[in-house]
Amino acid sequence: MTQAPILPRRIAFLALAISIMAGLFWLAWATLAPGGWTLAEILILICIVGTLPWAALSAGNALIGLGILLLARDPAAAILPALATARPGIPSARTAIAICIRREDMALVLPPLARLLAGLAAAGAADRFSLWFLSDTPEGEEARAEEAACRAFAAAQPIATHYRRRAQNTGFKSGNVMEFLDHHADGHDFMLCLDADSEMTAKAVLRLVACMEADPKLAILQQLIHGRPTGIAFPRLFQFGMRQGMRAWAAGQAWWQGDEGPYWGHNAVIRIAPFRAHARLETLPDGSHILSHDQVEATRLHAAGWKVRVLPDDEGSSEGNPPSYGDFITRDLRWAAGNMQYLALLRLPGLTPMARWQLIQAILLFLSAPFYVAILLLAAVNGLTGGGDSTPIGALLALLFVGWCCHYAAKLAGYVEVLLKPNLAARYGGRAQFLRGALAEVIFTAFMEPARLMSQCLFLLVLPFGIRVGWAPQNRSERGISFADAWKQFWAPTLAGLVLTFVFGSVSFTALLVAAPVLISLLGVIPFAMLTANPRFSAWLVAQQICALPEELKGS
Repeated sequence: MTQAPILPRRIAFLALAISIMAGLFWLAWATLAPGGWTLAEILILICIVGTLPWAALSAGNALIGLGILLLARDPAAAILPALATARPGIPSARTAIAICIRREDMALVLPPLARLLAGLAAAGAADRFSLWFLSDTPEGEEARAEEAACRAFAAAQPIATHYRRRAQNTGFKSGNVMEFLDHHADGHDFMLCLDADSEMTAKAVLRLVACMEADPKLAILQQLIHGRPTGIAFPRLFQFGMRQGMRAWAAGQAWWQGDEGPYWGHNAVIRIAPFRAHARLETLPDGSHILSHDQVEATRLHAAGWKVRVLPDDEGSSEGNPPSYGDFITRDLRWAAGNMQYLALLRLPGLTPMARWQLIQAILLFLSAPFYVAILLLAAVNGLTGGGDSTPIGALLALLFVGWCCHYAAKLAGYVEVLLKPNLAARYGGRAQFLRGALAEVIFTAFMEPARLMSQCLFLLVLPFGIRVGWAPQNRSERGISFADAWKQFWAPTLAGLVLTFVFGSVSFTALLVAAPVLISLLGVIPFAMLTANPRFSAWLVAQQICALPEELKGS
């Protein structure tokens, strides 16, 4: 299957993005210009301009992705040419399944791997795969228990299974993987990289490997990933929306990025030779290791002339999500620290223009937060000084609504796709049940997102002053949250909410109403974090089948 020229697609996407930014800028101007300009309003307009690239990227990817999902006979094949020539069946190449672990609960890690290995053996491909536990767990009782569990697991598997632990976790996950490739991967052509909470079916893995064999220039094939079914409220609500949004986002982005796509670090098949040759990461100028390694590895392969592609289909590819809002924010801020490191890499020689854009895009994911918080603060100042008296409420509400739609366009496009496809809606229990889940997720996001942006902003403000974020083990256990723990983590957004509520209330009742969605999120972040980790609330969601995923309904 011949791929359409990529340059016209990129020009078309750029034109679409510029049109979206122009429309949002016009709305902002129409909101702020009446009555003349105050200093606060000029600064608000500048901050709005700072948010436009991410808003346009989100909306542009969503619109193109939705078109592909609705109009293409096979959306995945329309995006990934290798699917057309992939040979089904037992692969000729050998693949190492590498799972990175560090102080994990092996009782949660091992069952999905057992299902994968059993499926590969049943398909007759046992001698084409091997499994490797790549441990970075520090020496001690945890490491000894981990090794014992892995070796007992290995003895019962139909596929060769190995355990290797490093004494030092130099370079974190990227160092762990590269050490494996340097010293243990001989005789293997590909590597399937998994995280401790990853799960893939044998069918999905064999499809990825077949695509890699069909295209010898393909260095990484990244499959779309959805959240595993869960009974805990926070990940259940979060991943319901995330799953819908990722289909449209990934399809739209892959349409114009083509062979220079992203890598997300797991649930992907990697061609070992070029990865080992080109994806070795040096330390940053300050001596620190790159935390968000995956996208940097992809850009190195782009520069070397290798393809990095996305399969925009999540069938058979899943992961666990943090079990609480607090754990989610902890992971979010670690990603923010990693993505901000890309500022030091943008001027490196040898990167392609798309590779540099990939790094910029990763930075924009978090850089919008300070702009949104600044807009909120400046709006409060403008109101206190009388500058907002001439603001047309209709234009303001239109700007807020259109901006919200652009920011969440991918998720909204995913909801539209399900509602327009009866077979897809039936997997979620029908349109009515799916709409209940979508409404619950929208309400959940309305409570979650402003406090999340405030947390990101506060973190980015202190990041330049020497705060260091390492690669700490992620909590994957399902537990409730006490008030004391929630207060310790979210006192700052709560305090900000109290101050801003007083300020907007002092401006006018109308100003307080307009700001209410953000203020409620900030004021309610502590009870929100507690409620979405509460076992009784979680059990109620499960009993009502709210935000139930197809895999959960199929098994019920």
